Amino acid sequence: MTTKTNTANRAGNTDTAPAATTTTTPAPAVGSASAVERAAETERTRAVVTEYLRRVADPEQGPEEIAAMYAEEVEWQIAPNPAVPWIRPRSTRADVVGHWVELAEHTVPEAGGATIDAFLVDGADAVLTGHLHGTVRATGKTFHSPFALRLTVANGEIVRHHIYEDSLGIAAACTPDQVEPAA
Repeated sequence: MTTKTNTANRAGNTDTAPAATTTTTPAPAVGSASAVERAAETERTRAVVTEYLRRVADPEQGPEEIAAMYAEEVEWQIAPNPAVPWIRPRSTRADVVGHWVELAEHTVPEAGGATIDAFLVDGADAVLTGHLHGTVRATGKTFHSPFALRLTVANGEIVRHHIYEDSLGIAAACTPDQVEPAA
């Protein structure tokens, strides 16, 4: 069963974050060496992802501190959208720093955040689902989107970051309204 606790997001708002997780694939036989190893890997992954979420939620943590959770090379996938500067694939820890810098430059931090509805961990993989929201600085428009985030952890670092969100809705918030020319 997945439970929720309250935590502050990067803007200081109170949102929901996970407190427990659920394993989603069949586990090896209880007591077997592989079951013990898998359980230990699951706990290590949970600890890394929980620390990542803590850093993201803490306004005192900057882009470098958040990116330090990632390996030097990372598989960061998202459907790119040229209307949204921060939505694009990344491949290095420095790129991850760039994501958080660009996000802060283009959105109003006090007006954004996320809620997490589910936090599932199995071995090296974690999947989070929830909802995110924000306000684009240049347009003043808001966006709301469900999301699913798959993270993979190896050697205590995040090596895979696949995010699925409504990038078209976010792009609409980044696009200025069309002003009809006066006749």
